Amino acid sequence: MNHYKLLTPGPLTTTRTVKEEMLFDRCTWDHDYKEITQKIRMQLLELACAAKGEYTVVLMQGSGSFAVESVMTTAISEQDKVLIVTNGAYGERIVKIVQYIGLNYQEYSVEYDQWPNESELRKILEEDPELTHIVMVHCETTTGILNPLEMVSNLSKEYGKTLIIDAMSSFGGMEINVADLGIDYLISSANKCIQGVPGFGFVIAKQEKLLACKGNSRSLSLDLYDQWKGMDHDGKWRFTSPTHVVAAFSKALDELVEEGGILARFTRYQNNNRMLRERLRKIGFHAYISPEKQSPIISTFLFPNGEFDFDDFYSFLKERGYVIYPGKLTDADTFRIGNIGEIYQVDIQELCDFIEEYMGVVIK
Repeated sequence: MNHYKLLTPGPLTTTRTVKEEMLFDRCTWDHDYKEITQKIRMQLLELACAAKGEYTVVLMQGSGSFAVESVMTTAISEQDKVLIVTNGAYGERIVKIVQYIGLNYQEYSVEYDQWPNESELRKILEEDPELTHIVMVHCETTTGILNPLEMVSNLSKEYGKTLIIDAMSSFGGMEINVADLGIDYLISSANKCIQGVPGFGFVIAKQEKLLACKGNSRSLSLDLYDQWKGMDHDGKWRFTSPTHVVAAFSKALDELVEEGGILARFTRYQNNNRMLRERLRKIGFHAYISPEKQSPIISTFLFPNGEFDFDDFYSFLKERGYVIYPGKLTDADTFRIGNIGEIYQVDIQELCDFIEEYMGVVIK
């Protein structure tokens, strides 16, 4: 099998040393393995600027969506009502999750290239006193838009709502002070900006909120409260954990620190993204998201013309070692290019050279 550089929002390109951690078999009951779990939990608290005792970390088997569903089924009771802010497919997936669970909710939806409007959110919160929770995706990987976290955080504080943030594609690649923002539940995944591999998600939760969730969950496997009680005792996962993935993630966390922390990684991602957008703009690829709303994680580009063949374009780049992402919009022809993972400016430079070659354009 060929080795490709994945220009995707995760799974993504990982380091050789992260991969090597998965060459060893580990026992879930072993003390050394449980210590790895506890190390990860403490490191995640540090990255979130959250104090132990006020916040806690729970790891949950499965993809990021499993972790999201674990929060929704555990943190929201039958007496609660959740406001879900959506401007992309992943916010809409949260709507589908709460529909499956049978939760009481209201959706506030805006166009995929727009931010939620503060005055409209205020109006909803004032007109519906039954609302108890607010949920929003921070970086919508549908398009790459970065939603206004501070604005929504301030509203949740002002109106006394529990705040749940899906930071799947942003945590670890952007500084998020969970405590200062007053986020009650932040959800992310092993295979995103921390640059591990797929297999589990994690939740950084305000401990007093989680303590009040006992008995809420409609799912045994996804009961975040029960998972936390066992894990908080000695690092033991309730059910079989992805041991190889956990070890790889521990190494990825160490490598994040070695790189210089979140700020250094953010700078690398942002430089990758800036170069990508500037180079592609010069050869006729227009970004779907405006610069002030653009995340440093992934960008969506419109097809340059009606004759553009994405499948042929995709194959051309894959033959040269780069895998990109198809678009996820229904109203426009687009594709996406991510710039997180073990990707550097030299990679973006080479990718853009190949794209210029494909388009028959040479930039002097």
